[in-house]
Amino acid sequence: MELPIYTVDAFTTHPFEGNPAAVCIIKHDQDVDPSIMQSIAKEMNLSETAFVQLLNPSVESVDKFFGLRWFTPTIEVNLCGHATLASAAVLFHHYAHLCDHLVKFKTLSGILTAKNEHGQITLDLPLAPGCPS
Repeated sequence: MELPIYTVDAFTTHPFEGNPAAVCIIKHDQDVDPSIMQSIAKEMNLSETAFVQLLNPSVESVDKFFGLRWFTPTIEVNLCGHATLASAAVLFHHYAHLCDHLVKFKTLSGILTAKNEHGQITLDLPLAPGCPS
């Protein structure tokens, strides 16, 4: 099984700065067991490894949805902002034929969107209600 993996430095334009995340692209027809995802994340040994998979490859589909899961070297997590940004960057820069300027991710935290406007990626992340102190 071939799985392309990218290392992306989020929040910077300079190599070896920012917040690194690994992004693993899974083809729409591939089944990757979560234990394999966990092993890959452990091997990458970054704070998060994101796994992105096109969910509806139909050309007729206007909205392209991608599954997105995040793993630390030890557990799966519900949300990771910098790995989401890294995932969107990989899709916009290396898989532009699958997405135009908008990406929708189905995640454990709900639907997240990323927009590419003039080379700048913005994320729409869920609001976590604050806790009283």
